[in-house]
Amino acid sequence: MGQLKTVALLGLLSALLITVSYFIFGGTGGVLIGISIAAITNLGSWFYSDKIALSAYRAQPVTRQQAPELYGMVERLAQRAEIPVPAVYIVPGDAANAFATGRDPEHAAVAVTEGIVKMLSTEELEGVLAHELTHIINRDTLTQAVAATIGGAVAFLAQMLQYSLWFGGRDREGNGSNPIALLLTVVLAPLAATVIQLGISRTREFAADAGSAQLTGNPRALASALKRLEASAKRLPMQANPAFEPLLIVNALPQQMFKSLFSTHPSTEDRVARLLEIEQAQGSQAKDVSFGV
Repeated sequence: MGQLKTVALLGLLSALLITVSYFIFGGTGGVLIGISIAAITNLGSWFYSDKIALSAYRAQPVTRQQAPELYGMVERLAQRAEIPVPAVYIVPGDAANAFATGRDPEHAAVAVTEGIVKMLSTEELEGVLAHELTHIINRDTLTQAVAATIGGAVAFLAQMLQYSLWFGGRDREGNGSNPIALLLTVVLAPLAATVIQLGISRTREFAADAGSAQLTGNPRALASALKRLEASAKRLPMQANPAFEPLLIVNALPQQMFKSLFSTHPSTEDRVARLLEIEQAQGSQAKDVSFGV
């Protein structure tokens, strides 16, 4: 169900891009331009999303010799998940966070901040890394990169339309477009793109939490880590490009107004509650097995 919702939201986001392009360039030509922009942004995300994200956070690659405990933990989890060991990166700074990137398990990377390595226990960090590896397994890293890129293109085109309206470009072209529709496109298109993008991110976070619980067999460790990470973000926010915030395991900045609508992640309370439900289910299954049920 989560995958279907993600595909539907990506389709809606692409349709929004094509619609904005139609209002800017007009007619069939505008639709074709929108489709071309969507194709180019998706292709660019496919090949370069990992490099862009890692560069945005100034992540530095580390070897087994440089970070033996961290590298060993990633390696063990990857072997358990039966995927290639992703490249391991460390992000300088005391803010505590983590993310994964890459178009598929064969071209993936996991990055953690210096702060998260210092703050979390071994079990908690393992839960976080398993969450990020689940994103890789589910190819969420590519999905989120595509969503971010298309969302950025929608915002850019809406800005172009705004400039055109300011300088009277539409009137000089003799275009008969409804000015109210154009104005609504300028205002609502970027907002709609953001809401859709965030909806995709929140859907994939729940799935990654469940994958971490299954991979480690310890849902409570991730639940504990999420609570500590949220508290840390309030004290020491992570300064980052908002376009890449959906990649992080928790919000880089504490949310204020319109929290549920504009948050890149589900609430920590909801995530913890679901993890504890998974723990209870795992315990019930273990009891059934032990009694031969």
